[in-house]
Amino acid sequence: MFGIKHIKFDSMTYVFHFKNGNIKREGRGLSFFYYTPNSSIVVIPMGSNDLPFIFQEATKDYQSISIQGQISYKIADPQMLSNVLDFTIDDDGKYKKNDIEKLNQRIINKAQTSISSYINGIGLKEALCSAMEIEKRILNGLKSSPSISMLGIDILGVNILAVKATPEMAKALETETRELLQQDADRAIYERRNFAVEQERIIRESELNTEIAIEEKQKQIEQKRMESEVQRVENSRKIREMNVAADIAVENQRKELIDQKTANDKKEAEVEGYQIEVKLRPYKEMDWRALSALTGRTDPRNNIALAFGLLAENANKIGTLNITPDLLETLMDTKKATR
Repeated sequence: MFGIKHIKFDSMTYVFHFKNGNIKREGRGLSFFYYTPNSSIVVIPMGSNDLPFIFQEATKDYQSISIQGQISYKIADPQMLSNVLDFTIDDDGKYKKNDIEKLNQRIINKAQTSISSYINGIGLKEALCSAMEIEKRILNGLKSSPSISMLGIDILGVNILAVKATPEMAKALETETRELLQQDADRAIYERRNFAVEQERIIRESELNTEIAIEEKQKQIEQKRMESEVQRVENSRKIREMNVAADIAVENQRKELIDQKTANDKKEAEVEGYQIEVKLRPYKEMDWRALSALTGRTDPRNNIALAFGLLAENANKIGTLNITPDLLETLMDTKKATR
């Protein structure tokens, strides 16, 4: 009515009320009446914004990739932004110009230029694995850009959601990766088999080493047994030598004993012979007949025998000799002869 209107804003909106070219009031969440013919209202949203983007870039090996992500930012200095872009609203509360889109485009353009040289200098495979590096470069490029600082905004963060190659190249990479994975699988199978063969060889070598060790131990045991047998034979020989030496010593002692006994017997025989010689010396000159008669005088048969002996010696002188059976019977009868 009469060009006077009332307007109200929420707490996330910063408002500049210009009257006749001068700021009459400014702040967040204002509510006021204004006169439309001489008033101008600038409205800047203060909340954080998520700005999605998709970049198309070419890698070092001339392959196209798409980079998809979003940039989070908020307006930190409404005064600075209002001096660069126009956020004036009309009487119906709508922006007269679409400078919010201009702000977003400036941010996207700066983000893209901050990674273009990096993407152009790496290969496709490396680019597909560089999401974190791309995030870092975009964030640093936006924060260090003077043109972004002049807009009075703060960059809250950058998120890379996807880095993709073209469908044809993605399929080719999938095939290559599949082949590499198959090669890795084959290599793993080969290495597993090779490992099994190596383990079998190690086990066999261990078994052979064990057999060699057992044979060596058996050899040592046989050697020890042989040494023990040699020692036993040597000890037996020594014992036999000791026994022989003992027997020889005994025999030598027996020989000495026999020699001594022989010498003693000889001396004893000599003594006895001397005694006999002395005893028989008186009879040496006597006639044997007399001696025979003396030795056999007590037995008539001896005398008869002596007589027969004399008869035999003088047989050539005897003409006839009669010996009656009675005489022989008498001589043979011991009892009659003694009577």
